[in-house]
Amino acid sequence: MTYDVTIFGIDITLNPVAFTLPIGEGWKIYWYGILIALGVLGAFIYAHFNYKRFNLDMDRALDVVLVTIPVAILCARAYYVIFDGEKLESFGDFFGLGNGQGFSGLGIYGGVIGAFVTGFIMCKIRKVKFTDMFDIASLGFLIGQGVGRWGNFVNQEAFGGLTKGPGMMSNEVLRYIVSYPENFGLEGKSAYEISEYITANNLSVHPCFFYESLWCLTGFVLIHFLSKKRKFSGEVFLMYLAWYGFGRAIIETLRTDSLMIGPFKVSLLLGILLCVASLTAIIVIRKKLKEKDVVYESVFSEESEIIEETLTEEVEDNVQAD
Repeated sequence: MTYDVTIFGIDITLNPVAFTLPIGEGWKIYWYGILIALGVLGAFIYAHFNYKRFNLDMDRALDVVLVTIPVAILCARAYYVIFDGEKLESFGDFFGLGNGQGFSGLGIYGGVIGAFVTGFIMCKIRKVKFTDMFDIASLGFLIGQGVGRWGNFVNQEAFGGLTKGPGMMSNEVLRYIVSYPENFGLEGKSAYEISEYITANNLSVHPCFFYESLWCLTGFVLIHFLSKKRKFSGEVFLMYLAWYGFGRAIIETLRTDSLMIGPFKVSLLLGILLCVASLTAIIVIRKKLKEKDVVYESVFSEESEIIEETLTEEVEDNVQAD
């Protein structure tokens, strides 16, 4: 299957399959997986050149990562299955075995949660300071998410509602709109009427995957420079949660394919919670550090005066004795 896509006025033909290996009846390699792998590779490269700045031992950190990545992918899959309500007829369906679609249907928040929980456990096992590990991993996540989101573009997913501004449209997007017209305020219209309405009004959908990719890559650049002046171990991790949570909450208001819990969008609620909690933690911790600095300077100043007075008295006594 190929998709005829128009994005920001540019016409593109996309094939989700990058190539097929001559194994069995043919083993399809998808662009989605390749782009996620490139994101992980980018995170590895960044960590290689910056691990010393985060006080990490690369060998031990690598042990943590090698266990964390596969577990995070499984958690991303589990998150999607739980909140999307996907029905699994067999255990193999969880891994996409036998359905012809491969390992698909992932929730990024599930991956993030799984990665940090597993990472924490592995840091304890390998005796790595988890807050330093989380700091560098957060920057890696921004790279991975920024690159990986383009896999959603190739699959023509993670888009928003209709807009007259610059956006995206394709045969796959139109098929989705026709299947779920209520998500776009078009309930009651036939497939022909929907197609004519979109064409006549020159409508497209918000490319939410692009918004999130741009948000993550911008966050990476900004937080990378801020990380050089971090006030405490773990601050970069909190910055990442605040930045990503805020951006994801806004983008989620535009999306029409969100995972839901009742009438609420899961990722929107979680994004707001992470942003508020992380910013609060940064402010509280920085305030405590500042208070400690003030107390230390005050005590140090008093001790200096006492030492200076004692030395002066000793010198005067010696002079009088001479």
